[in-house]
Amino acid sequence: MGNYILTITAFFQIFVFAITCYYLLLGMVGLFRKKEKKNYTPKNKFALLIAAHNEEVVIGSLIESMLKLDYPRDMYDIFVIADNCTDDTAKIGKGYGVNVCERFAKDKRGKGYALEWMFAKLFKMEKKYDAVAIFDADNLVHKNFLKEINSKMQDGYKVVQGYIDSKNPEDSWIAAAYSISFWTQNRMFQLARSNVGFSNQIGGTGFAVETSTLKKLGWGATCLTEDLEFTCKLVLNGEKVGWAHDAIIYDEKPLKLGQSWTQRKRWMQGFTDVASRYFFKLIKKSIMDRKFYVFDCALYVLQPFITLLLGISAILTLIQANTTGVNIFIINYMFSDVGFKTFAVVQFLITPVILAIDKKVTKSFLLMMALYSSNVFVVPYLTENIENWIMALVISLGYNLVFLILTGVILGKKDLILFFRFWLYGFYTVTWIPITIQGILNKNNKEWNHTKHVRKIEICDV
Repeated sequence: MGNYILTITAFFQIFVFAITCYYLLLGMVGLFRKKEKKNYTPKNKFALLIAAHNEEVVIGSLIESMLKLDYPRDMYDIFVIADNCTDDTAKIGKGYGVNVCERFAKDKRGKGYALEWMFAKLFKMEKKYDAVAIFDADNLVHKNFLKEINSKMQDGYKVVQGYIDSKNPEDSWIAAAYSISFWTQNRMFQLARSNVGFSNQIGGTGFAVETSTLKKLGWGATCLTEDLEFTCKLVLNGEKVGWAHDAIIYDEKPLKLGQSWTQRKRWMQGFTDVASRYFFKLIKKSIMDRKFYVFDCALYVLQPFITLLLGISAILTLIQANTTGVNIFIINYMFSDVGFKTFAVVQFLITPVILAIDKKVTKSFLLMMALYSSNVFVVPYLTENIENWIMALVISLGYNLVFLILTGVILGKKDLILFFRFWLYGFYTVTWIPITIQGILNKNNKEWNHTKHVRKIEICDV
């Protein structure tokens, strides 16, 4: 029986490890930027759409940032979709002299339905637009956004995603965790795929779609992650999503774990729904057309299930490490002790390295994180001959506490808080496992939940 368990778990663990290595190696490509030839000649006329539901606190700041774009003012128009609003969102929009379209349909709530409704109106307008750019109401837009998107579209891309930055990374530990996650994803996922010629993924906001492509494929408003569904449609039609690394928007991140939990559960519900409808279509196309970027997209839609596999792998490893006689295979068996610990250090350091490259953290903070990663080697050495687990735990906690104090003394309060939030980022990552389970179990529940914004941030603040 023990041999069966070892064999089965070996296949499983190696499979999960292979997926991890694929994402890690591909992500490494994002550490570098390829040289681009940019064409800033204004060519495309844009309709900028803001999906808004009771956004009176933040809508004005977004409109102001859009009015300051470094792009000919006669080549873009701003449209506020005041969707089932009961506050002054529409009134504020009209006060800026932009187009405000009010929609009332309580039986069809949510961003997807609002956009579908607005697209139909745009297509019937006398004035025509080459492309439509979509934003959430809590965003702020960098002045170079449109000219960067326009340049990328002139490379032949029909859909282009911009860089989703954070406008409130210091507001709470959850906002910091979101920010770290998005900053890392912008490099390891989006830029990496752009560098190797794969399709990127639409991120829900800060992207532009060629109008003719939108008419051809349709948007589709029934899914909680309609942006992911549209990406799959695009890839199945032989197109790729382009990536404009310098087309920056600033997105507001949730402040509390509860808000974050609800939002991420919705994402996982949407992912599971899209995976059930598009995974096999993408796999079939990748085989028939021999296009690896299509296979990569198929892997991406499986994100909820990959998260679950990683969680199961971690649990199996913990069981084997803390019990006897179970005979579970763990990845450590494939490496020397030093080799596996080195691999763990590389995984840990890649995030602070990316943040340092993009100047989100200082080089001094990166150095402190590199020194801290030595705990993988130092703590086991210090506790090697200690049989009392309580004493071993005290030594481990003491080691962490020493680095926390050193960070505060040497780097100051701001980096001390950031160091502590890096610890909490680990907890944030672990919460994806129960969230994913909930998302899979509730994939057919398509009720949309609005995130309330209570803080006004101007473009000059970021």
